[in-house]
Amino acid sequence: MGENLQNGVRLRPVDLARGHGLSTQAIRNYEEDGILPTAERTPSGYRTYTALHARALRAFLALVPGHGHRTATAIMRAVNQGEAEEAFRLIDESHVQLLDDRRTLQAVERALGDLGPTPASGAQAGADDRFIGPLAGRLGIRPATLRKWETAGLVHPRRDPRTGYRVYDEADVRDARLVHQLRRGGYLLEQIAPLIAQVRAAGGLEPLEATLSDWHDRLSARGRAMLTGAAELEAYLSESGRAEP
Repeated sequence: MGENLQNGVRLRPVDLARGHGLSTQAIRNYEEDGILPTAERTPSGYRTYTALHARALRAFLALVPGHGHRTATAIMRAVNQGEAEEAFRLIDESHVQLLDDRRTLQAVERALGDLGPTPASGAQAGADDRFIGPLAGRLGIRPATLRKWETAGLVHPRRDPRTGYRVYDEADVRDARLVHQLRRGGYLLEQIAPLIAQVRAAGGLEPLEATLSDWHDRLSARGRAMLTGAAELEAYLSESGRAEP
């Protein structure tokens, strides 16, 4: 690395910052954080950078969209410390997370597809599924399971002020059916909780379905960003001599 740093045109912090919409302070911060290799100093104490630093900066900025700022920082820091295997492990973890997100999206789509029309809607929600026994029977589960889902925050039935019985409204029935489908797909309650929260935030299943296309697009964008980041990181590894045989 030291020999490479001696070669090429000398660059100032502003030269690196220019063209990336960054401040010179950001460049100095990146160096201090280990994202960039340590710069040499002039006799008067000014930092001087090289084309290798510019390559490191491009690699980092390319990694951020796919991996996030924190992980991209950790990747670059590992590379600059000569720990390429640690950098590869961090990249693998990001790919695993992306795969998990894709599987979650697929599970939501399957669950929504399996739900079909809500049987307890409008006037028909009056007598049957409003109470724990009939709702559990319709889903083919025990009432204790519904109580467990309530404890986990997945359904929120109200209590009848006179009897104290749980009363499930239409949204509760919808959520219980969605939880049931996801549980059948092998998902844990803690994995289901954020999905149910998305359904509630969207205002129901139909608004949530409208967001699935955007969800697909965002996952695809992350996947492509990871490819771009990998290409820039490989270029930096090759140029810096940090790539392991």
